[in-house]
Amino acid sequence: MPNSRGLPRPLAAIDRCCECLGKSLAWLILAMMAIQFLIVVLRYAFSVNSIPMQESVMYMHAAVFMLAAAYTLRHDGHVRVDIFYRGMSSRGKALVDLLGTLFLLLPVMIFVIATSLGYVGKSWRILEGSPDAGGIPGIFLLKTLIPLFALFMIVQGLVEAWRKGLIIAGKLDPDAQPDHANEEHL
Repeated sequence: MPNSRGLPRPLAAIDRCCECLGKSLAWLILAMMAIQFLIVVLRYAFSVNSIPMQESVMYMHAAVFMLAAAYTLRHDGHVRVDIFYRGMSSRGKALVDLLGTLFLLLPVMIFVIATSLGYVGKSWRILEGSPDAGGIPGIFLLKTLIPLFALFMIVQGLVEAWRKGLIIAGKLDPDAQPDHANEEHL
């Protein structure tokens, strides 16, 4: 897990905010599971169906998936094919990560923002609601997660690029203990 120490203060603050957001979203997963359990019990035990409850699970799932992507990037949790990567030195890995961030992550996220703004803007102009009767009238909020996801990924990507640059320059120890090394992980 990366360490915020050694980064310039603004970048370290962004890094810590990303960490806090990711941990906060974990609670949303618990709420999502509880509501999904309630939906199943109501449907099969009492023959009661709730469209707003079903849609709320979709909204929460989208929020977790889209907003926690930057947290996952911070913790190097995205899927990678690392046949060659795993055998590289720390500086070699940092170089691959830096190049991947600059030439893949950032351009793709800029493309996502550029192509989604019209789509999201149209949704906001009409305050798009659920297509289902009685559903949550906030599809425009759900669609807003698309450019927000890309923005968070860009911001965290820049923090990661800076971190990898410091590792390449030998100014940051890639094996340093994280800020919260004493935490227990499951």
